[in-house]
Amino acid sequence: MDSSDLYYIKQRFVLGAYPALTQVSVPDASSPDYIPIMVYKARAFLALDDPDSALALIPEDTDNVALRAVSAFAKGEEGLEALRDLCVEVEGEEFTWEIEVVQVLAATAFMRAGEVEEAVETLSGADRAGDETCAILSQIYMSLSRPSVAQKILTSALKATPDSLVLQQAEAVLSLVTAAQGLSGEQAAVLVGRGIARIMCGDLSAARSDLEEAENILTREQSKPGMGEVLAAMTVTAGLGSGKRGEAEELWSRLCSEHPSHPMVVDLSTKAELFDSCAAKFQLPPRAVASA
Repeated sequence: MDSSDLYYIKQRFVLGAYPALTQVSVPDASSPDYIPIMVYKARAFLALDDPDSALALIPEDTDNVALRAVSAFAKGEEGLEALRDLCVEVEGEEFTWEIEVVQVLAATAFMRAGEVEEAVETLSGADRAGDETCAILSQIYMSLSRPSVAQKILTSALKATPDSLVLQQAEAVLSLVTAAQGLSGEQAAVLVGRGIARIMCGDLSAARSDLEEAENILTREQSKPGMGEVLAAMTVTAGLGSGKRGEAEELWSRLCSEHPSHPMVVDLSTKAELFDSCAAKFQLPPRAVASA
């Protein structure tokens, strides 16, 4: 259990009281709070865009992975490789607070560098994720227009630690985002439109992500209008992708049964009937027999 001093320092960090945290005294190196308080103080300097002060706090010869992660993060792009090395170093280790600091700082640095997939992979140890890990991961999915995934992450995390301030704060942000978007048919239509544009650009993975989110929104709202467009686009994405053929056939069956009047269904059904009609009129010629 955290000491009272460390507890309040954590709360102040989550609430953004960074200037006050930079004035906190770091305890003696023999104190169990030495590493955590130094990490939070250094991160407060980083949040105030003062990496030099953060670096000045960290002993150059430290072996602690959390302090090394703070030092690498403070170096900006130059520290990305060091953060990647730290992630590999702690992989498979028993989950600790220091490991969570490594993952959170590495993922934040990767996001800043535009490496979104790498950031998500860094934080995706859901079975052993800490509160801050879940909060950051939910924010990443919100930035990717995937609020339903963000909600799933936060709901699971809050069941384990309902009093966590960082998770409550992330949930409040998600509520503001989803309220502004309305999670309505209009939002789903935007996602479908973007998904189709990505299909045309050949970015099938991103297109699938947009379309799945649109389907989640419409399913949650029990809204049938617009679902036909979602299924049609998902069928095309599955057909063009490297996935199993059965997936595309299953989506096509759903589209035909749930939305028989959809233009794509009507058009292909008409063409199929025309093909069958022409095939029925075609007479096979007599089999050629070799003459003696």
